[in-house]
Amino acid sequence: MDVSKIKDPHFLKNLNTEQLESLAGDIRHFIINSVAKTGGHLSSNLGIVELTIALHYVFNAPKDKIFFDVGHQSYTHKILTGRANRFDTLRQLGGLSGFQKCCESEYDAWEAGHSSTALSAAVGMAMARDLDEEQYEIIPVIGDAAMVGGASLEALNHLGSTHSKVIIILNDNQMSISKNVGGVNNFLSELRTSMAYNKAKQEYKEMLSHIPLGKPLYKVSSAVKESIKKNLIDDTIFTEFGVDYLGPIDGHDFKDLIRALNKAKDSSGSIVVHVLTKKGKGYPFAENDVEGKWHGISPFDIATGESLKKTKQNEVTWSEVVSEQVYKAMAFDQEIVAITPAMISGSKMEKIFRDYPKRSFDVGIAEQHAVTFACGLAKAGKKPFISVYSSFLQRAYDQINHDAARMKLPLLISVDRAGFVGEDGETHHGVFDIGFLMAVPNLVIFTPSNALEAKEFINTAFHLSDRPYIIRISKQMIKNQDVLVNHYMEIGTWTTPLLQEDAKVAVLTYDDKVQRVIHHIKANNYNVDVINARFLKPMDEVMLNKIADKYEHLIIYETDMKNASLGLYVNEYFTDHHLKIDTVHLAIDDHYTPQGKIDQLLELENLDMKNLDIHLKKVL
Repeated sequence: MDVSKIKDPHFLKNLNTEQLESLAGDIRHFIINSVAKTGGHLSSNLGIVELTIALHYVFNAPKDKIFFDVGHQSYTHKILTGRANRFDTLRQLGGLSGFQKCCESEYDAWEAGHSSTALSAAVGMAMARDLDEEQYEIIPVIGDAAMVGGASLEALNHLGSTHSKVIIILNDNQMSISKNVGGVNNFLSELRTSMAYNKAKQEYKEMLSHIPLGKPLYKVSSAVKESIKKNLIDDTIFTEFGVDYLGPIDGHDFKDLIRALNKAKDSSGSIVVHVLTKKGKGYPFAENDVEGKWHGISPFDIATGESLKKTKQNEVTWSEVVSEQVYKAMAFDQEIVAITPAMISGSKMEKIFRDYPKRSFDVGIAEQHAVTFACGLAKAGKKPFISVYSSFLQRAYDQINHDAARMKLPLLISVDRAGFVGEDGETHHGVFDIGFLMAVPNLVIFTPSNALEAKEFINTAFHLSDRPYIIRISKQMIKNQDVLVNHYMEIGTWTTPLLQEDAKVAVLTYDDKVQRVIHHIKANNYNVDVINARFLKPMDEVMLNKIADKYEHLIIYETDMKNASLGLYVNEYFTDHHLKIDTVHLAIDDHYTPQGKIDQLLELENLDMKNLDIHLKKVL
């Protein structure tokens, strides 16, 4: 089938099992070829093809609400709902979102970029449906790793106490980005491999093959199913929450899927349908990936699996720089421990977990627990390091404020993917953390402009070990620089990496932007100084006084939210201390920034070098 001609999922009702299997192959082929060109989330989408087709085969969207927790696994859903002809724009500026998007299609009933929100949304939708006395199904699809997120368990607990019906599809591929961990994962593993289940299932298939069609078949199959339910299913954690359970189901077998989904549809109450899928199915490189490389991928060569993204020699990610220095520090200091909320590969912590397994902890998709867990370690004398994406750190704000900062506990938190992240869009841009962190007392917030500064700050944080220290790093590549683990820096100090004779104009900025601004000023031979405001908190008040004394004009250049930024604090300092200086503040206005390449987004927000140049010429 030419999947680009699909208009809506209604045609599925007329297909038989063989035709559905053929369609699944066509969609899988289409996804591999599309993502190879645009980049995107590959493994999760390849694993859920049959399940998504079966959902649209059994249910009647958009009346029935089918939606996906996180949403990055919705590519098959998008194809079946008439958007395949736009897949060449996937994750591009103005193109299809890599996640569900309500404004894209009436079939997108919910949108999210973070894990574990689907069940809460589903309970809310079900309650509203029942209040309006309407009849339709609510079908959230949630991964086994996301199911143990705090919000999911809270929603499950609430659902079990209501009379509203939700059909929960538990997509169990034993992976989030990295391998899943934890007690619930172990429980699901027991269900997957249960001898009782496998034996009963085999007996069921054997009976079906020998018994004539008709009423006797129905009675026997029902008896076998009830036997399975009695001996195995009634003891699951879901029934303890007051929600029925069905499964495990082979997520790549249409007959099993359709049978199970129809049974769930006929159920009078809420039910969990436990579906086993293979992440990356149909593409060997992705199928065999245990480190999460093929979770989110840049454009690649299908035949070799090699990325088409070119990197310059001696360039590494900020994540690699930070994890490398923490790794070195762990060799010298036995009190240092490392923590990740299911992001070992994303945060480049593989080497740490390999060589220091007893001092490394993957707590699963649980940012709140990760921070307070680290606080407990710190209170008992350890020196915890945590790496969390900026976008996900939002979930742990209360823990940073209430547990870490208030008790002034010695943590080192790497806020990864700060600033624009590009194609993942508005749910993943790390542009809000400055706003919610700057207001918290006792924090030290650092934004390095190069690898040397990053490593010296890490050394300093572990050396002082007297409060929470935050290092804020972006998604960009940088040149690596080495430093010994006993090189330290003075907290709260800014630098002037470009200082020219008699300059009356300065640009104040931080992180990767420092080097970009210096390059631009030198290329245009401007008599402008550059101030590296590497400590967002505490600010360098000595430097601020010198700035007001020396310069006539100051351009504050940020690529984060203007209404919660360093620039606001700088201007407030000038006002409070009656310092006279003309300032121009460049930052993101009060709106969400869409998806797109980072250079495109900077231009869209008037924060590229061309726009900075306009302001430089104006003040010069």
